[in-house]
Order: sequence, then structure tokens, then C-alpha cells
Amino acid sequence: MNGAELPVWAAWLVVALAIVGAGFSLTGAFGLIRLRTFYERVHAPTLGATLGMALILMSSMLLLSLIEGRLVLRDALIGVFLTVTTPVTLLLLARAAAQRDRQERNPDAPPEV
Repeated sequence: MNGAELPVWAAWLVVALAIVGAGFSLTGAFGLIRLRTFYERVHAPTLGATLGMALILMSSMLLLSLIEGRLVLRDALIGVFLTVTTPVTLLLLARAAAQRDRQERNPDAPPEV
């Protein structure tokens, strides 16, 4: 089966998943632009990127599975790596920023726990 033989319902589902996933990623990018403080900015793209990535990867896995005629899960590795690294990156960035704000005696710095 090649892309031209893809059923119409499957093509619509693949496109819908990809567009909704891109929309979530775009929402996270807008949050990065619109929010005021660093702590707010770092949170929005993390959530949007994670959900957007999951939907786009589901779209990709569905398309490849239908084209190849078997279950294709190799794209799930991308999801695993991004799901593991994105929260870790968020945590490290937030801790570094909090430490910097405390050393600079910024009144908006989060309290030390």
C-alpha cells in the first residue's frame, strides 16, 4: 500500500491528529511569547510541546502502520525520549533561575524549600 491507496477516513484522521498536535505546540509557543515571568514562560511550552508531540507521533505511527500494513512503533522512541527529557529540562532551568534570583535578592524569587 502506498500513500495514494490510503483510505479517506485514515487520511482525515492522520491530518486531524497532526493539525491538532501542531495547534497545541503553537499554543505553547504563544505562551512563551505572551507570559511575563520566566517561570510562567518555561511552563507553557513544556505542556504544549509534550501534548503536541504525542498527537503528531500518533499521527505518524498511524500513517506508517497503514502504509506498511503492520504495526509500526519505532516513532514511539521519539516520544519516550521527549517525554523523559522535557520535564527534566524544565526542572533544571527552573532551579537554575530560582537560584539566580535568590542570589540577586530578587523579591519575586520563589522561596527556598
